[in-house]
Amino acid sequence: MTPLAPAGLSLSLLALAWSSESTFAVEGMWQPSQLPGLASELEALGLELDPDRLSKLTEHPMNAVISLGFCTASFVSPKGLAVTNHHCSHGFIQYNSTEEHNLIRDGFLAADLSEERFAGPGSRILVTVEVEDVTALIHAEIPPGADGRARYQAIESKEKSLVAACEETAGFRCEVYPFHMGLEYKLIKQLEIRDVRLVYAPPEAIGDYGGDIDNWMWPRHTGDYSFLRAYVGPDGMPADPSPDNVPYKPESWLTVSTEGVSEGDLVMVAGYPGRTYRHRLAQEVDDRFNWYYPTRRDLYQEWLDILAAETAGNEEAAILYASWVSRLNNSAKNYQGMIEGFAKSDVHKRKAALERDLQDWIEADAARKASYLSAIEELRALVNDLQSTREQETYYESLAQRSSMLGSARELVRLSREREKPDMDREPGYQERDLIRIRERQQRVNRSYDPGVDRAVWRHFIIRYAAIPLDQHVTDFDQWFGIEGNSVDEAALDKRLDEMYAGTGLGNEAERLAWIDATAEQIDASEDPFLQLAVHLYPSDMALEERDKEMSGRFQQARSRYMAALIAYLQSLDRSVYPDANSTLRVTYGTIKGYSPRDAVQYLPFTGLEGVAAKNTGEEPFNAPVNQLEAIAEGRFGRFAKDDLGSVPVNYLSTVDSTGGNSGSPTLNSKAELVGLLFDGNYESIIADWDYIPSITRSIHVDIRYVLWLMEEVHGAHNLLREMGVATD
Repeated sequence: MTPLAPAGLSLSLLALAWSSESTFAVEGMWQPSQLPGLASELEALGLELDPDRLSKLTEHPMNAVISLGFCTASFVSPKGLAVTNHHCSHGFIQYNSTEEHNLIRDGFLAADLSEERFAGPGSRILVTVEVEDVTALIHAEIPPGADGRARYQAIESKEKSLVAACEETAGFRCEVYPFHMGLEYKLIKQLEIRDVRLVYAPPEAIGDYGGDIDNWMWPRHTGDYSFLRAYVGPDGMPADPSPDNVPYKPESWLTVSTEGVSEGDLVMVAGYPGRTYRHRLAQEVDDRFNWYYPTRRDLYQEWLDILAAETAGNEEAAILYASWVSRLNNSAKNYQGMIEGFAKSDVHKRKAALERDLQDWIEADAARKASYLSAIEELRALVNDLQSTREQETYYESLAQRSSMLGSARELVRLSREREKPDMDREPGYQERDLIRIRERQQRVNRSYDPGVDRAVWRHFIIRYAAIPLDQHVTDFDQWFGIEGNSVDEAALDKRLDEMYAGTGLGNEAERLAWIDATAEQIDASEDPFLQLAVHLYPSDMALEERDKEMSGRFQQARSRYMAALIAYLQSLDRSVYPDANSTLRVTYGTIKGYSPRDAVQYLPFTGLEGVAAKNTGEEPFNAPVNQLEAIAEGRFGRFAKDDLGSVPVNYLSTVDSTGGNSGSPTLNSKAELVGLLFDGNYESIIADWDYIPSITRSIHVDIRYVLWLMEEVHGAHNLLREMGVATD
């Protein structure tokens, strides 16, 4: 347990009261090392195993929980079979889809190992094997009185040396992660399996049943699951994709429960949540909800409208951009939910009150004043500085460079410069350890690239960028496109874009990959217009990066000082703090429970097969497959029916605390058996990145009994049922 780990269950910084509806507050994305301190609460909720087992990353069940790098998955067989969400595998399904064999539409099931398909360049399964506290080692490297840039460099240099030592054994990927905003650092070592294969995915009409209409909504009837397999070399170690590779043999895998769970039961979720912001200042809350989210929502809707127009009647292009459409729809709806949730929440008021209470506590004691007095004001000043460039970050850095060809070109140009340096002096992301990933990114480009679509999106956002305040413009970019002030000559812009797309060879994978080994001199001499633009932008790119690094170093110092003060204050009140999510392994727990979203409305915690049929219209996104509807109509519920439901349960609600990255996380019962997969939250929970509200915050899970029923009664995936030990024959 770390020095800041809680001795018992704590109240959140944002919701400092126990739920009036339950005995225990279940908020918190806990580090596994913190779980023994939660033993009494877990046991009271029904845990049937020693909580200490949940803290051991190299033992069952925690070593069966794996990361895909952007989602979570879990091993469910001794042959490296892993289960995750359908939406987490969407890119893999898309990679293997063509107009003739559209796996997104039709689904996919490999009859045996020989039919399993490579998931695509960049696919990964990461198995956490070791976590080491390196806080003292990193803090010792920061020179006394270091400014922001020197602080940033000291931390980065030490992180690189720690990672290099950790990766001396081939096949592992190591990263240093900050906790409590830089108060603590941990070195995490993961086995990096890079031959991942698609095994089974239901048709989109099951895996994304309800589509964007039902996204974030309840009641839900979505079969959001898929199966992958990890492959390694004959020696059992990670290897490049090859026909000679064999299924990975994990040290443990989850037992799949056929009994399921009921209302009120304890459930736990282990996974890799991405980012939460529960320890941010009130002014950051205000900016995010009143500017950032509304702005991004509108821009993403514009993006979606362009994609819809440009891919209309073009199935090949529609397949290429299917994953983008899914991500953008999800983000736009998420942002709208954030805005609506904030309007109903008093999170800003509570944050401001907490900051005032903290300031009063600091000023009440001379020693605390000496240590912490300026912490809040320093952080507020930095936040003001950062917010002053928000238009540039949004419209220029995120959108005005939104061209696949420019993205590839900028990476190639940067790589050519970095390779001139000794490896340890290179920018993280461009070291020798990163070359495989760079090559894979360049290989993936054509799986989501159509020149006409790319051009239309880029053109739109160049024009949007031109309208931002002039002091946030980038001169080199303006010069290239002839942008003067806030004015764009659209005819000249079209001529320039036509020349660039007609003249580039980067749309060809072989030519693009050939530039990976080019020197800076060779790239500078290239006549490819996208490489020329990337070279032209390189000086301003570096200037912006230097500014960001200096700011990052200042933020690291200010935020860590603020967190030290806040933790000390809360500890004085017998409260403790779990770190914000940062893509590291966390465990959260709760119970299966419905909720009331508004007056006179009560949602039950389970949905069933009848709801699938009731929603069916025969038109997307409510176009359930005929064979599924026939099985429902004939009452072929089999052994997976839930008595009090009358049929097979499809989805259920729980009070577990989750966020993005938790998608695909295994839902475990009191015995740590697999009873579902977390795939979404309810609409009222969208604000959960910032605030947890016990009465209405809910996670949505696909019931494992629904998955098993589809495998047995609809898709005939008996080979996989046997492999998981749940077949009847």
